[in-house]
Amino acid sequence: MEFALLHPDPDDAKWLRPVPPSVALAQRLNPIEREITEQRRMSIALAEAFEPYMALGAQDTAPTHSITVLEGLDRINAALDLATAQCQTEMLTVQPSGRRSPENRLTEALERDRPLIERGVRIRTLYQHTARFIPDRLGYMDHFTDGKVEYRTIDELVERLIICDEAVAFIPIRDDRQVALELRHPGLVRYLIKVFEFMWARAVPLSAGTPYETDPDGITDIQHSIAKLLVEGHVDEAIARRLGMNVRTCRAHIAKLATALGSGSRAQLGYLIAQSGILDKDH
Repeated sequence: MEFALLHPDPDDAKWLRPVPPSVALAQRLNPIEREITEQRRMSIALAEAFEPYMALGAQDTAPTHSITVLEGLDRINAALDLATAQCQTEMLTVQPSGRRSPENRLTEALERDRPLIERGVRIRTLYQHTARFIPDRLGYMDHFTDGKVEYRTIDELVERLIICDEAVAFIPIRDDRQVALELRHPGLVRYLIKVFEFMWARAVPLSAGTPYETDPDGITDIQHSIAKLLVEGHVDEAIARRLGMNVRTCRAHIAKLATALGSGSRAQLGYLIAQSGILDKDH
């Protein structure tokens, strides 16, 4: 009775008679058809309202997001693979930490870089000085001796950076490198290129030999770098991370620095570094 599928029998009030199926169907369909008609009318009205503005958003190419957050190594690697596959002129990379890399990571890097070199893409890579003493890292660099591939080292790097064709850049935003940013905003990419060029101009070509020469004062370049960070107040772990070495090696250099300056304590070492004037030299 509620759905109008039955109605009282006019001849006997104790009985109900079914409504003919065609009538019942029409009663069920009518409100649905009215709703469909109303929705269609609304869609036409919306299309007419937006039509004058459609030309404003027309672009020759599909729009791209200026900043994309990439979560997880799989998604990060997929984005890197796409960017390197599209790279045609130059790739700039900053690879901090001279510590030993897993074999599979170096293999992935070889597989990613080889096609770039084969199609004539120039590659410039910055490492920390400590990379000069890592056999597997040197073995990776020996694979590419073409003039379009250049390696330089510098005492300190901040974080990893990859730039392709001055169009897209990748930077990590977490220490475990499980989250990265893909940057396609021209202003941001140009700024990062300037940062790279600033470091590149101050770095030492790999072919120039070791930068760890000992000065007449008995202090090496790496110890000068450590001295600068010590005076700035960094702890051993932070210094080791920024210079791409393990903490034990870092502490060994600090001990040699202390011996060279005649320091008997950590506090005295900082004072002697400041008094010695070694940080005023241009190394």
